[in-house]
Amino acid sequence: MAVKLRLKRMGKKKYPIYRVVAIDSKTRRDGKEIEILGLYDPHNETNTKINLELINTWLSKGAIPTDTVKNLISKNISK
Repeated sequence: MAVKLRLKRMGKKKYPIYRVVAIDSKTRRDGKEIEILGLYDPHNETNTKINLELINTWLSKGAIPTDTVKNLISKNISK
């Protein structure tokens, strides 16, 4: 089972909010996640919360982050 760290779309119509999740790579975007790792709000950057400890745990287990999740991680490390 290949695990990916990617975004899951939530929120209202035309006002998306995303969850950062660990999910099987073959599962659809909004399918059942293994674990929720954080929240990304593109409209209000102060509401973005990412648990870097959980992300590091999944990365050590071999999970592959998407490009967007990589960017979010690097932004949160620099804070």
